[in-house]
Amino acid sequence: MRCFPILSTVLVCGALVACADDTPSRGDVSTGDAATYALDDFRSVRKFDAHVHANADSAAFLEQARADGFELLSINVDYPAFPPVAEQHAIALAQAAAEPARFHWAATFPMTGFGGANWTSATGDALAADIARGARAVKIWKNVGMAERDADGALIMLDHAGLAPVIQRIQALGVPLIGHQGEPHNCWLPLEQMTTDNDREYFANHPEYHMYLHPEQPDYETHMAVRDRVLEAHPGLRFVGAHMASLEWDVDRLAAFLDRFPEATVDLAARMAQVQHQAVRDPARVRAFFIAYQDRLLYGTDLTQDPDGDPEAFRQAAHAVWRSDWMFLATGDVQRIDTIGADVAGLALPRETIDRIYYANARRVFLPDGG
Repeated sequence: MRCFPILSTVLVCGALVACADDTPSRGDVSTGDAATYALDDFRSVRKFDAHVHANADSAAFLEQARADGFELLSINVDYPAFPPVAEQHAIALAQAAAEPARFHWAATFPMTGFGGANWTSATGDALAADIARGARAVKIWKNVGMAERDADGALIMLDHAGLAPVIQRIQALGVPLIGHQGEPHNCWLPLEQMTTDNDREYFANHPEYHMYLHPEQPDYETHMAVRDRVLEAHPGLRFVGAHMASLEWDVDRLAAFLDRFPEATVDLAARMAQVQHQAVRDPARVRAFFIAYQDRLLYGTDLTQDPDGDPEAFRQAAHAVWRSDWMFLATGDVQRIDTIGADVAGLALPRETIDRIYYANARRVFLPDGG
């Protein structure tokens, strides 16, 4: 493992924050001799949000991405609170057709019929068709491992034998597998012990995924071990660990994961508050991690445009999240992060590090053909 000072503590999902004004104070993170970006550079630098959900037949997401200098990877998910997978697929195709250089998408597959005679071949063929139509990756969501059960009533974990042929097919198709295994570490804590308000809110509203309430379910370490066994069994698989591979609470653990699996990358989606929680306590340590692993990290937010939401309100929210994250990662400015109740100084990462995390890595992982 690459060496950087030890960090520990936990945190949680992304959420809107209260941003500082346009002339914020500076933090005390040393930037050394490397040139850094400023807040004013935000719109002019090429950027790629590698984890969003464009679930509305609306131009708002693309309009704001264009205004703020982003390409997007919209990820289809087999999630009951989202539109049906077929509807997500149709929206992705329409958005990609409208602006193919800016809008990219990832496919998924439903678990309905799992274990049936034709499920494996039909799922693999459907994914091949999706990739032929432009899908840049395939997503497996946390319903695998936390909700779906096989014909015998056993929980379907990622290492279930019935999933292996589909994972092999994804690998053969040459696209990354985006895996959401487990949940934030806070998921296994009571609400009052969670370290960010947005985790508290999410798990209070989604008790079915609050594993502290379900001790009969696999624990956190089991989810991590299952995911790692799958990667060991598929050494050539290009894997993207969504949400910092659910290792958001400890950069040592995340560094060890990345060292162990050289084909893996992770996105930062909905876990910036956990990073900021750690950065308040040891900013130099967090900054050293980002620089050491700058080729393995993908900027992402988990921004989701709902079909029934107000498009203009969504645009404003997206801009606020993108601007706040830029302030934290690219500059040394200080802003108030309400979800952790703290004033947080930016990491002021070097320009070359920002360029990789915000753009080059996503292009390499999802568009290696330059598409």
